[in-house]
Amino acid sequence: MTKRSKKFDPEVADPAPLAQALGVEFVPELLDLALTHSSWAYEHDGAPDNERLEFLGDSVLGLAVAQMLYEEFPDLNEGELSPRHHALVSTVTLADIARKIGLGQYLRLGKSEQLTGGIDKDSILADALEAVFGAAHLSAGFEAATNLVLGLVRPYVGDVERLSAEMDPKTALLEFIADLQCEAPEYSVTGTGPDHDRVFTANVRVPKGKGVLVEATGTGRSKKQAELAAALAAWTKLREESAAASTAKQ
Repeated sequence: MTKRSKKFDPEVADPAPLAQALGVEFVPELLDLALTHSSWAYEHDGAPDNERLEFLGDSVLGLAVAQMLYEEFPDLNEGELSPRHHALVSTVTLADIARKIGLGQYLRLGKSEQLTGGIDKDSILADALEAVFGAAHLSAGFEAATNLVLGLVRPYVGDVERLSAEMDPKTALLEFIADLQCEAPEYSVTGTGPDHDRVFTANVRVPKGKGVLVEATGTGRSKKQAELAAALAAWTKLREESAAASTAKQ
């Protein structure tokens, strides 16, 4: 079982349970490093951070997923495999995985990131997970790291369409309505709360003829985030309606 490094920040949860859950015998110092964000390193006299391990883990992740897709979808060509690969190694997917394994509680973050919710930021979680893959490769070898990657990523293979939509909701919505003779989506945004803690609510409406094809709302800390959330909600609603219609015809 991976034991805690003596240099690990005592204010952060012991990563031993994480290592045990992932089933990898990590070199303690490497796991510690994988969980160290640059903001923490900056506040500690330029100590090492996880960016180099992230670079390595990104390659481990990419190759493992590419081989899995190559083997499991022998009838798909490159143009069909690429978007699946892109979705499975995306920040959206990795952040979702990181949350499911509770990665955030083990991260060493600087004070500024702690105050701004860095423990749950998609980019920080995704980068740290890639760094964990890199640490697994150096600690236990490529096969162990590949098995770790596939064990975490494979459950998402059947949900590539949703993942792609989450990566770019506005484009996904436009593509969905492209052949439905609709007008372009219309967005409106309102904000509430003080300037330092403002919450935005966006409404998206897709006109069709004299009516409305779909309407949905979303919230976020910025106007852009709110619009993206609204677009994803509209896309999800249309997808569910389409699936229900297809089922009814059978």
